[in-house]
Amino acid sequence: MNMKKRFLMFAAILSFCGITSASANDYRDMEPLKLTVPEMTPTLVTVTNNSYRPELELDDHAPWAKENWTWMRTNPGVKPYKVMDDLTFVGVPVFLAGIIAKSEKAAFRQNTGDNKHVLLTDFKTGIDDYSQFFGPVMTTGLKIAGVESRSDWGRYLASALMSYGIMAGFVNGIKYTAKEMRPDGSTANSWPSGHTATAFVGATILHKEYGMTRSPWYSVAGFGVATATGVMRVLNNRHWVSDVLSGAGIGIMSTELAYALSDVLFKGKGLLRGDISGEKSIIDHPSFFSISMGIGFGSKNIDFDMEDMSFTDLDDEDKAFNLKFQASTAVAAEGAYFFNKYIGIGGRLRVNAAPIKGWDGIENYAWSDLIDTYLNMSSYEDLELIANGDGTHKPFLDEVEMTIKSDHLTEFAGDIGLYFNLPLSRRFALGSKLLIGRSIMQEIDLNATAKGGSWDYDLDDDYNAINIRYMGDYETEWDYFTVSANNTMKYGTGISLTYAYKENFAWKLFFDYDFSRKTYTLNYCPLGYYHYAFPEISKDLPLDVLENSKSVKKNRHTFILGGSFTISF
Repeated sequence: MNMKKRFLMFAAILSFCGITSASANDYRDMEPLKLTVPEMTPTLVTVTNNSYRPELELDDHAPWAKENWTWMRTNPGVKPYKVMDDLTFVGVPVFLAGIIAKSEKAAFRQNTGDNKHVLLTDFKTGIDDYSQFFGPVMTTGLKIAGVESRSDWGRYLASALMSYGIMAGFVNGIKYTAKEMRPDGSTANSWPSGHTATAFVGATILHKEYGMTRSPWYSVAGFGVATATGVMRVLNNRHWVSDVLSGAGIGIMSTELAYALSDVLFKGKGLLRGDISGEKSIIDHPSFFSISMGIGFGSKNIDFDMEDMSFTDLDDEDKAFNLKFQASTAVAAEGAYFFNKYIGIGGRLRVNAAPIKGWDGIENYAWSDLIDTYLNMSSYEDLELIANGDGTHKPFLDEVEMTIKSDHLTEFAGDIGLYFNLPLSRRFALGSKLLIGRSIMQEIDLNATAKGGSWDYDLDDDYNAINIRYMGDYETEWDYFTVSANNTMKYGTGISLTYAYKENFAWKLFFDYDFSRKTYTLNYCPLGYYHYAFPEISKDLPLDVLENSKSVKKNRHTFILGGSFTISF
């Protein structure tokens, strides 16, 4: 098909569809196009917080973002800290409380007697060797993960290094000057506790970097783990209560001093975030959660009359058995919801561990006088006879070892009740409470392990041992001595002074009083090995020779002086 035929066919199709061609003459009389520009008037508008979309900044805060690894970077608009902004001086009374508590030198020390009695604690955990580093590991890990903190890397590292340096100087300077012996008798560098001081430095760093700038729960986690570290040092028999309290005070003081020096040296450099701006003052809106640590005083002794417990040959001064309470370690978690600024309802969980003094000679009751009394022998050396004619001697009691399973009377208590608050100023408030709860006690427990020879013999008409026969060796373990208390209701009150150094954070100094009436029971079994040393003869011994029990009722008064770290919610 040639070009002309194709053109005629295309024209026919257009004509059929109703489409006609147009020429240039058709547009000769048309008006030219005009561009209309709308009128624009500049006005000011307010952008609300609801328009902020933090998810759009995700990439900027990712761990690989360059901004997270800069040195001394300062974000715009962050208000520089002043030296007195964060200094609370709370470490000073905590340190002084440790000095006051130095009078409690509790419970057993190792001692070795003629019968090879070695008194050791059986409680041991190594968790405190690691938990002391929770604070710096947590803080550094969050920064590596890209979670923005108070300080840039340069300022953070400088503050942290100064904190640990100041702490180390205080702790080692006091340790090797005071030369306080540890409870386990290992070394003379007990006071103050280095583990506890290290733990509280890390907790205070975490508190300043993240607790005060992002969420108070970072602070709760840090101080909670630090407090647990101090308690474990006491339970491990490595430190006295006084060591732990003074260590905690040094840790807090050292970190506050180091951050104050950073505020002087760096001023506004290296600051990424300011403090949380709370809408509620902890004084006027006192709902709170806190963790606390304190020292307990109160009931001084428990007296058990031993005269009617078959110890007929004991001297008069030995017939009264006296246990003395020492200053205790009290750790608690507490919280309350307030309906208004004056009254609220809440509760408390507390562990109060009181070491007991006065039972370090308890093992001496069993080994001489009782043997003469009930077996009519001049001494147990009469049984050191030749066994089987081989020329060897085998005493019926060859080796005795004491193991302390628990050397504290430890109270676990839960309370609920009313809480009261009286604001004194914008930063200070008085508080009080009325509580009722349940007290559960963990017992003192001393176990004995004995080794020796098993013997049998006959008695003549004068009750002297004859026909003595060696039966073999034995080894046995039994509950030598326990002191327990029943579970009872308890009642408590207390007063407190709150200092709100930030809108969401406060330190609280408190003095609590608890009352309960308990029945204390002493179980004493000094001759538990007799069943093995003399299997035939011990069957005829009176039951109270092998095991004795005594109970006394006593009012328990507990006074606790301490401090707590408090956050509002």
